[in-house]
Amino acid sequence: MKHPKTPNTILEELRSASRRAVSLTREETVTFDYLGSDLGLPLVIEARIKGLVLSTWASSRRELIEDHVFKYGAVLFRNFKVPTATEFERFISSVSEQPFAYHDRSSPRSEVSGNIYSSTEYPADQTIFLHNENSYAHTWPLRIFFCCVTPAQRGGETPIADTRKILQRIEPRVRRRFMQERVLYVRNFGGGLGLPWQTAYQTTDRLVAEKHCRESGYETRWEGERLTTRRVGPAIAIHPRTRESVWFNHATFFHVSTLDPAIRKALMQEVKQEDLPHNTYYGDGVAIEDSVLDHLREAYQRETVIFQWQAGDVLMLDNMLTAHGRMPFAGPRQVLVGMSEQCAVREFNGEGAAVTCRM
Repeated sequence: MKHPKTPNTILEELRSASRRAVSLTREETVTFDYLGSDLGLPLVIEARIKGLVLSTWASSRRELIEDHVFKYGAVLFRNFKVPTATEFERFISSVSEQPFAYHDRSSPRSEVSGNIYSSTEYPADQTIFLHNENSYAHTWPLRIFFCCVTPAQRGGETPIADTRKILQRIEPRVRRRFMQERVLYVRNFGGGLGLPWQTAYQTTDRLVAEKHCRESGYETRWEGERLTTRRVGPAIAIHPRTRESVWFNHATFFHVSTLDPAIRKALMQEVKQEDLPHNTYYGDGVAIEDSVLDHLREAYQRETVIFQWQAGDVLMLDNMLTAHGRMPFAGPRQVLVGMSEQCAVREFNGEGAAVTCRM
């Protein structure tokens, strides 16, 4: 078992670590490396030829790239030419499917070009805890891609963690409880806190929002323009391709205790707990114990890997195998995001949620 490492410790190790070549594939145009000798992700594919366009190189190597993503959960493409958001979208289509629109939103984002968005617009001084994109929702992307246009002057890294290893770190009794009860997500839209429902569901029509919620398994309650939704989702899922069990949920990320202490204090002074923008419970509505939440956060932190962005970097994640977050930063920072290959729960069984994807 690895010794616990803080994100700062890992970052310092990465700064001093020498790159180690691995004999995965021999190509004259690229190298296949790791960022450090003791890290299992991300795999780094780096161009050896200046000006090599990423989408052009990748288009004939889709199967190879997929194999690496399924094995490592994360692949970092470095030193390729990715000049525009349009080219970034073209790359996504060359190794996956056409990116789709960001629906059922929980994070503030702006459209950059087509279905390419800003990665997040949370304030720069805030840490975004590790999570799997839209794992609270009825559907989610199997693939999520990040493109660093402008790295921050300081900080701004995108930490990642293997959800297979996170699951292994969680105590059996905790896993069993979540397997049996699953996770209840309670979200409140309106009142000036969090996203309005019009932004989350990309409509100003209450009937359209209501129809989406009903089809996605949400219970809804309206009070004027304020909307409360409740949905029970899985805590553990079975990957549709690798058949591995993964810790896949927003139980920790959406829980009020994971917020920055100052933000949490301000929110709790403003509203009652049941009126928070979002919060999580066991699926039967019982509060998740503080000790369990601390244990879950520690499991994420022990598997966290942090690397420094370089301009032009593209990070390809299997969204079910790898969680991601964001570190605080200073100075201008622009990271783009695109998502593809929509998945949904097919059924629940004794091992976790069985998943189907449109691939």
